[in-house]
Amino acid sequence: MSVTSSRAGYRQDVIDALLRDIPDLWRGHYTAARGERGVSTGFPGLDGILPHGGWPSRGLVEIVCPRRGMGELQLLIPLMRALTSQGQRVLWVCPPAAPYAPALVQAGVDIGKLLVVAPGASLRNALWSMEKALRSCRLVLAWQNGLSHQVLRRLQLAANTGNSLAVLFQRGNSGCPYSALRLQLSRAGGGSGAEGPRVSILRARGNVRCSGVRLGPEALTGE
Repeated sequence: MSVTSSRAGYRQDVIDALLRDIPDLWRGHYTAARGERGVSTGFPGLDGILPHGGWPSRGLVEIVCPRRGMGELQLLIPLMRALTSQGQRVLWVCPPAAPYAPALVQAGVDIGKLLVVAPGASLRNALWSMEKALRSCRLVLAWQNGLSHQVLRRLQLAANTGNSLAVLFQRGNSGCPYSALRLQLSRAGGGSGAEGPRVSILRARGNVRCSGVRLGPEALTGE
């Protein structure tokens, strides 16, 4: 065996060891081939375009929407319903309005498993709550804008360590390289309010079948 082929074989062994021992190592378009399954969003159309068929099982997800009330929270209702039915806790950090308990109960969410950090909390306390909760809550939803890449990296690490999902609702694209998934909501064609939002993929780890999908109003209401 030549020296060149021996070195090539050693390098391949090192690469194979990394892929085996670090499951979160990004492999571009080959990620989807590893047989991982995501957590269903509850919306078949959205599951159909996301890598692994749903939300990442852990990590940082960003949802970008130019204004509130575009269906951003409804996207997480099926996941909250599934997690709380399993006894898992969900933390809301600085929501723009208090959770409307009757609507959540009607949607099947166990509100006894919801925790809320009030909007008046300082940024420091909000971030501290998020990092701690990501080690004990399966899902953390936060409404925070303009976070630095360093802070987003810390949240991503906390989510990976706690095997949990951090979802940030933001008004602008952070461009953060650490998020596992970044979605943007927009109204399709500026049509009537009866139309559901268009969900576009800004960033994703793994194969993406198309860049976006429009959700009909029946998807957001669960009808």
